[in-house]
Amino acid sequence: MYGYIKTAAAIPLLRVADCDYNIQQMEQLLRKAATQGVQIVVFPELSVTGYTCMDLFAQQCLLDNAVRALQTLVHRTKDIETLCFAGLPLFTENKLLNTAVAFQKGVVLGIVPKTYLPNYKEFQEMRWFSSGNELQTDRAVLGGKTYPLGNNLLFASRQVSVGAELCEDLWSPIPPSSLLAVQGADIIVNLSASNELIGKNDYLKSLIKQQSARCMAGYVYASSGYGESTTDLVFAGKGFIAENGVLLGESERFPMHEKLLIHDIDIDYLRHDRMVSSSFTPVAATLARDRRPVHIPFDLSENKTTAVTRIIDPHPFVPASDTSRSERCEEIFHIQTNGLARRLAHTQVHTAVVGVSGGLDSTLALTVTAMAFDALGLPRNRIIGVTMPGFGTTGRTCQNAVGLIRALGATLREISIVEACRLHLHDIGHDGQTHDITYENAQARERTQILMDIANKENGLVVGTGDLSELALGWATYNGDHISMYNVNVGIPKTLVRFLLEWAAQHKADDAVRAILTDIADTPISPELIPAHDNDTISQKTEELIGPYELHDFFLYHLVRFGAAPAKILFLALRAFQGKYEEATIRKWLQVFIRRFFSQQFKRSCLPDGPKVGSISLSPRSDWRMPSDATVTLWLNECEA
Repeated sequence: MYGYIKTAAAIPLLRVADCDYNIQQMEQLLRKAATQGVQIVVFPELSVTGYTCMDLFAQQCLLDNAVRALQTLVHRTKDIETLCFAGLPLFTENKLLNTAVAFQKGVVLGIVPKTYLPNYKEFQEMRWFSSGNELQTDRAVLGGKTYPLGNNLLFASRQVSVGAELCEDLWSPIPPSSLLAVQGADIIVNLSASNELIGKNDYLKSLIKQQSARCMAGYVYASSGYGESTTDLVFAGKGFIAENGVLLGESERFPMHEKLLIHDIDIDYLRHDRMVSSSFTPVAATLARDRRPVHIPFDLSENKTTAVTRIIDPHPFVPASDTSRSERCEEIFHIQTNGLARRLAHTQVHTAVVGVSGGLDSTLALTVTAMAFDALGLPRNRIIGVTMPGFGTTGRTCQNAVGLIRALGATLREISIVEACRLHLHDIGHDGQTHDITYENAQARERTQILMDIANKENGLVVGTGDLSELALGWATYNGDHISMYNVNVGIPKTLVRFLLEWAAQHKADDAVRAILTDIADTPISPELIPAHDNDTISQKTEELIGPYELHDFFLYHLVRFGAAPAKILFLALRAFQGKYEEATIRKWLQVFIRRFFSQQFKRSCLPDGPKVGSISLSPRSDWRMPSDATVTLWLNECEA
């Protein structure tokens, strides 16, 4: 399962105060969940009796039958390995508690009482129930047997630790789940009975997402639905599953039938984020100092029906929806523009120098530079766009570079590097015909020298163009395009660059600029350092040499963002790119990525300044510190295995 735990929020049909009917419905849903490989399932609050029994909770008949019915449910499901949480009113210490009972394989594991009882407006829980904070002991008798009782119980297996809270607990300033999470709970289950009001659903959804983010946890929420009394309230039967601030799924509202919401939660990634967060662990030493967790072991079910069904995004840097993608692009441009504007203002430099090739990255850098000059109120003619045709430059890219510089109102300079590079290659004893790494890098370094010298002459600043994906692969010439005075693209992955240009074409360009940006977005990615074909088309296509950037960006995201091992990255990639790439192809490029990521760290260790944009940055001054001579053996061994 590679760290994935399959969870479910189960909302059964019920009848108020009909315990036998309710457990029949719960058993059916539990079995249905088990056949789909669910390992942890949560039912709504007081699911055995129904939440809306009101003063019937003071009736001994109801309380006795509720306990008997729960015992029956536990016994009937002794063949099921799924860890289950069911809601039960339980009398103990002369108090009635609203509890979540955890059971598995015919055995009750522990009982969690509700901590915070709502007693305002439509809620009157203090009329019937007492808080778990009022307990004097940590044991409760259920059907003649004694079980652990408390709001500090952690149900722990080797793979995952689970904590429970009930409804209003989530709405309190410091929910029990916060304490449970810092003490080790990877997943929080919430047994709830939240009635429906105008606007409440959106607020609840945001609350669940925020709590899962604060706890860096999975959060599984199940609330009462059809069958609860509608005397004064209506219950919508809501189910939510969230993971570290992201809503993985939500159930249909107001169903008149049972619902089972199933999603996989990635425990490996949650634990990674907790491990690297310097503010997570210290909370346990303060808030939870006097609260000792009680660990209750359970065996996590893993059978042939358990398989990861979660959809894996093949393009984690690029939002899927048009609206989200547009918002992301606009925000990125603001970050890039403000970063460059601040650097220009600080250095009191009113000239920027940009090498423009007619490719994606340099086009993005020039566009950002124009926006920064507009923001500072500087004339765009103080932007010097330099196009430097070399041995492999095609007419298409050259024309686009020249056309874009002019269309944006920048100052154009065309400087061929052909003769200078030929002379240089002759000087160092190169035949000028062998298309080796020296042949290519000589061109890249010549271009950088030109840009730097123009910047010196014009008292300007060289704006860098290399992107995040190139830095990860080391696909840059050291002391060539690797160097600049401020790199606006340093935090942008290659898979996002094209969308940024398309957004700029739509929102920030006139007709002339829009046409050029659109054509550049359709141009194959190439450094154009090898002579073109006879028909003046690009002969050197980057993705044919080092692999598809969509794969490399996928590898980068999971390796750096979550510290995933190669085996898990391969597992995820096979799911994400199913039907597009064969396993052998993914394995091949994954090995290339890992080799290059390790061997090219020396280039990242001396990067120029540039703004962090998303969740991943390779800046040696902030996010990514790695020895340049680290050994790659462990990672490659796992790839080969």
